[in-house]
This record gives sequence, structure tokens and C-alpha cells, in this order.
Amino acid sequence: MRLIALLRNIGPLTATQAAEHVGESPSNCSFHLRQLARWELVEQAGGGKGRERPWRATAQFTNWQQSPVRGEGGEARIALDRVLVQGYLDQIGDWFDRRPSEDDEWLAVSGLGDLSLHLTAEELRVLEKRIDTLVEPYVQRSTRPEDRPVGSRQVTFIHALLPDRKDGPADRSVE
Repeated sequence: MRLIALLRNIGPLTATQAAEHVGESPSNCSFHLRQLARWELVEQAGGGKGRERPWRATAQFTNWQQSPVRGEGGEARIALDRVLVQGYLDQIGDWFDRRPSEDDEWLAVSGLGDLSLHLTAEELRVLEKRIDTLVEPYVQRSTRPEDRPVGSRQVTFIHALLPDRKDGPADRSVE
């Protein structure tokens, strides 16, 4: 996952270049890049020679619908989800550690929050599409540095749409 993030944020890199960023050996990075390519998460970017072939991410963001986690592959899916969520938690913890040295401008616009909403499954689907529509104009800036405004920084936007337990508060309208 660190390799995919690296390729998304920096751009095409060889296994040797990626290894310098993630603190692994070039052979380890090369192996993992080939494995990621099997699942079409990365691809060769072209232009390299011999063993120094650059790789790029095939998508600029991670967004997946929850599919059934029962049956074949279910446990692997749950394990992958947990790894991804731990990565998000690590990013949040890193931000907490860096806040004392951040500019007031960025401190004023960053943060965490939550809402408790009562939605149907269809309303939740519509909400997610609206969020995607709001964010879409900014996504292209990841691969097009010339579109980035002066003073912009990379920002990680994490969202989770998680229904509460079925045995939680009853769905009742307030009279």
C-alpha cells in the first residue's frame, strides 16, 4: 500500500527509486510491484531500460464498495480492509504529531469530525455519489502538477460510510 501511495503522490518510479523512499531493498520493491501489477494496481510506465523500468499507479484514489465478505476470499477482504484502515489511522496520528509545527492557516481548516445520520441504503448511495462529485475536480491535480494552485498541498480526504448495528436505536420518526 505504501508503494501505491508513493506512485500516486510522486509519480512513476523505478523499484530502486521506490526503495529509497520506503526503506526497503530494490529487489523487495521490484517483487511487490510485480505482484501489484498482477492485480492491475500498478503498471509499467514505459521509458526504462533493463532493470530500471519505471512503474505508475493505475488509479489516483482508493474507493471501494463493501461487497459481501462471506464465502471464498471473505477473510482476505476483511484483512485487507483492516490494513487500509490502519494506514489511515497512522496518517491521522502523524498529523497529530506534526500539528505543533504547522501553519495556523492549515490548522484552521484541518480536523476530524463525525455525524450521525438516519438514512436509507439508497440515500447513503446518493450521498456517496454527491461526495465523489464534489471531490472530482481536485483529483486530477494529483497527476497534473501544472493544475495545482500556488500554495496548495497534498491533502488526504478519508471518508467512511458505516451503518450502525442493526440492534441499535430503532428507526423512528420524531412526532
